[in-house]
Amino acid sequence: MADIVDTATRSRMMAGIRGKNTKPEMLVRRLLHQSGFRYRLHVKDLPGTPDIVLPRYNAVIFVNGCFWHGHNCRLFKWPQTRQEFWHDKITRNHENDQKSREALLTDGWRTGVIWECMIRDNVKESWLPHLIDWILGNESFREYWI
Repeated sequence: MADIVDTATRSRMMAGIRGKNTKPEMLVRRLLHQSGFRYRLHVKDLPGTPDIVLPRYNAVIFVNGCFWHGHNCRLFKWPQTRQEFWHDKITRNHENDQKSREALLTDGWRTGVIWECMIRDNVKESWLPHLIDWILGNESFREYWI
């Protein structure tokens, strides 16, 4: 199936997608702050530049978009145009995520991943208490999705 917009328009649209301060990330940050947690944002010194860093709890949180990180959910669909490019790009993102998690674990950081589908499909009451339990606990890795 051909793209419904021309190449220049598609390029402009894709370039406009933000990597930081996305709506899902802002929601997680707002709810954590309301729950009394204080954090740092996008710490470049840490592997993978985590979205949220909670130094007091030695924990980092990544808020991943389902498309960009190749999550196997209803929000992810392989693009029909430039298939080789997108397969390489998303596979590389997935590999980089894994390397970052391993490096953070080696450095003693606990890592949490929240997927966009979890935030979109659930009200905050369903996942926020589990996230808070993880932050206060000692589990090294946890992932949230539907």
